[in-house]
Amino acid sequence: MGEIRNFKSGTQDESPPLGVGPRRLAAIIVGDIASYSRMMQADEEGTHVRVKRIERDLIQPSIAEHHGSLVKTTGDGFIAIFDSPVEAVRCSIVIQQNLIGRNASLPKHSRIEYRIGVNLGDVIVEPDDVYGDGVNIATRIEGLADPGHVYISGAIYEQIKHKVVCSYESLGDRKVKNITDPVRVYRVLPDAEAVGRTRGRRENALIFLLSITLLVIAGGVLWYLLVLPHDKMTEQVAMPTIPPVIPPQPPLREPTKIAQPSPSSSSSPSSSPAPSQSATPVREPEMVAVRGGSFVMGSNDDPTERPIHQVTLRPFSIGKYPVTVQEWNTCAAAQACAFSGSGLDDAPMSNVSWTDAQQYVAWLARVTKKPYRLPSEAEWEYAARGGTQTKYWWGDKLQPRMAGCKDCGDMAAEQPAKVGIYKPNPFGLYDMGGGVDQWVEDCWHKTYQGAPGDGSAWSSPDCTSHVLRSGSWKNDSRYVRPANRDGYDTNVRYPTHGFRIALDP
Repeated sequence: MGEIRNFKSGTQDESPPLGVGPRRLAAIIVGDIASYSRMMQADEEGTHVRVKRIERDLIQPSIAEHHGSLVKTTGDGFIAIFDSPVEAVRCSIVIQQNLIGRNASLPKHSRIEYRIGVNLGDVIVEPDDVYGDGVNIATRIEGLADPGHVYISGAIYEQIKHKVVCSYESLGDRKVKNITDPVRVYRVLPDAEAVGRTRGRRENALIFLLSITLLVIAGGVLWYLLVLPHDKMTEQVAMPTIPPVIPPQPPLREPTKIAQPSPSSSSSPSSSPAPSQSATPVREPEMVAVRGGSFVMGSNDDPTERPIHQVTLRPFSIGKYPVTVQEWNTCAAAQACAFSGSGLDDAPMSNVSWTDAQQYVAWLARVTKKPYRLPSEAEWEYAARGGTQTKYWWGDKLQPRMAGCKDCGDMAAEQPAKVGIYKPNPFGLYDMGGGVDQWVEDCWHKTYQGAPGDGSAWSSPDCTSHVLRSGSWKNDSRYVRPANRDGYDTNVRYPTHGFRIALDP
């Protein structure tokens, strides 16, 4: 975990003291509260207390968890530096998404919303400040950002474009104050659906403009063909035998035919979507009953997997496979899940946050009247081991075609394979290692010190990250061990993250 360092306030355009301060390449985050002056004028003490609480409870911990250093707070903002551009952007996303949750119940005028700009640059680091064009550019990018959004420079984009689970909207080159060259700016879209919405808005605008253009052209052509000849003939000698030119009649007769449908039109496809949507059945994931029992949880392979301890569980059921795209999209069609999944129906659903997974199990429990939930971390490991205590469920050595991971054999690929193509473990469960990382119910703890021994989830109401199990198709084989564990931010989506469900007897 990164060390948090608080420094005195200063301005970015100041020059550093002469002859001091090493240079370093750093990813710089600059955050600033939108409408801060208005909120301070309306409620000075209340706003000050809320801002300090957010700095203490959200901004400082998020910076530390992503291995950054808080350079300073500025009353209505903050500056932080990171060695890793990936961690800097992840931290920015986490801050913004957590603020969405904090602001959800507040009226719009009372919401504390940050603009965040991120840049990569060579900076001078002093004990109480940081200087350089890299900081100035991050500040200017923050000034361009919309409240609640993260904007990044082209330098950051080039470093993270294939590494962070989000999408990006290019805003082009921007000329910013006191910087000679234009700066390429991108808006970060952590929600995969946001890209579709953005593209949809652009496409709709283009279609609208194109339609207007075509209508103008068509109107001009019709005027030239119909009205102009009539006007010319009117100017010439009147000829009783020549009738006035009028628009042809067939276009008038066509609507008459359309307005009188045949009796069979009542069964046309246009009337069928509503019944088919309402009749869509709920597809419950296939479950496997697991007998209760005791097992030794953890390993000495990694510090996060210690101390090894015995756990005794009650019977439960767990998904035979990870939740699939088709199963997820049933929830999305019911508008109970936040977005629609893409890919093959029988592929594991991916790019979901822990919060997204909770939406799915809450919906499934509601429509089936069964207590579906995420498995606890202990339940997941017990089920993944399948009654074994070896490194992998099949033994202590890696074998090909047993799991979907980067070095698990010739079936590894650039995307997760459909569920169930690898061998099941002794409990009859598929993909309990490899495929997609799988969310469980527990909050993330760095070790098992203090973990419950009854198999229940180790939770708390204020945790900001949760546990992932299984490893994914992008990880190497050490991640597919049943004992492997990791943690990730609760509200952030990632392309390799999926889940499976559990059910009490």
